[in-house]
Amino acid sequence: MLINAFQRYLNNFKGFSREIWILTLITFINRAGTMVLPFLSKYLKEDLHFTYGEVGWIMVAFGLGSMLGSWLGGKLSDKIGFYKVMVFSLFSSGIFFFVLQYITSFWGLCLGMFSIMTLADMFRPAMFVSLGAYAKPENRTRSLTLVRLAVNLGFAAGPALGGLIIMGIGYQGLFWVDGGSCVVAILIFALLVKEKKKTSHQDPHNSILEVASVFKDKVFWIFLFVSFVTAMIFFQLFTALPLYHSEQFGLSEFQTGLLMTLNGLLIFALEMPIVSYFERKQVAKLKVIFWGALMMGFSFYTLLINFWAGMLVISMIFISIGEIFAFPFSNTFAMSRAPKGHEGRYMALYTMSFSLAHIISSKAGLGIIADYGYQANWFVMGTLGVVAAFCCMWIQKLLQLESEPV
Repeated sequence: MLINAFQRYLNNFKGFSREIWILTLITFINRAGTMVLPFLSKYLKEDLHFTYGEVGWIMVAFGLGSMLGSWLGGKLSDKIGFYKVMVFSLFSSGIFFFVLQYITSFWGLCLGMFSIMTLADMFRPAMFVSLGAYAKPENRTRSLTLVRLAVNLGFAAGPALGGLIIMGIGYQGLFWVDGGSCVVAILIFALLVKEKKKTSHQDPHNSILEVASVFKDKVFWIFLFVSFVTAMIFFQLFTALPLYHSEQFGLSEFQTGLLMTLNGLLIFALEMPIVSYFERKQVAKLKVIFWGALMMGFSFYTLLINFWAGMLVISMIFISIGEIFAFPFSNTFAMSRAPKGHEGRYMALYTMSFSLAHIISSKAGLGIIADYGYQANWFVMGTLGVVAAFCCMWIQKLLQLESEPV
């Protein structure tokens, strides 16, 4: 019986093209190699002796570079093609990582972080557009899920490997390994995958009117708000929640790590089967995103019960399931919404919503906690999740109006 269950699980990984598997491999190599990032604030504070304020500004430059890179990556994907953007982004950011270790001044690092994230995050919208070219239409969401699994596995392996490198040869080793992984990953991609023109696959559930510009697409902007909100409350996982574990319940770093591992394990075990199920049943993407946003919001409402540590586990399960529902399907909705030739612009704004959420999540969450306490922050984040869910219902009504004959 166990063998049959394992076989059914493996069946969810069938039907992908060779290019999707190679894209998954280079994503894993790249994400596992991105080991500077978890230690960046620690490196800036302890090795370069910057103040907390200076570290904060460097991280702001990091976030702004990420937003600009996302926009440029999408714009250029429409102009010159996703393939060239992906190759340029990973190769140039890999070389820049080698250089970054020699920059130690405050303004130099602000400019350096802004520049490297501009180069590095051009990759993300281009990679999303590439899924439309290399994935079969019926496998698009599963293909994204496969790439997301590679990202999660890479992020799980990267910090552990990074810690060993720091212990062995110091922080400088991180920059060499990180840069090298970018170059190796894109060389594998360039050697094994040929450039292919994007073919547009419109989703029958989201047939759209002709849109003159992405900036005039009302439905898409409401959807971007949903993406921003779900990302913002999800990023609390890495900012406010670890502090709450320690201050409210006295959990050690190891115990907090175990809760984070629970998130990773749930994603690894459940995301592909759940996505496959919804695709087979042809469930409307907005309906899945609605339940995802609702569950992410509810995960923070459960934290209002602050006298039993077991609620931390329950909350983590809800936010993990919410992530599984919301993120893969929001990506495919964004792609299916894009008119032919505008995919890059749409995916640029989609990835920018995550970059902006990353910047605002910690500032907003920690600011609320400082002024009003943890309970107020959990209530605000939970309510934002509910608002995002109702916005999904609003989008659904607007789509129905679009499809009605004039």
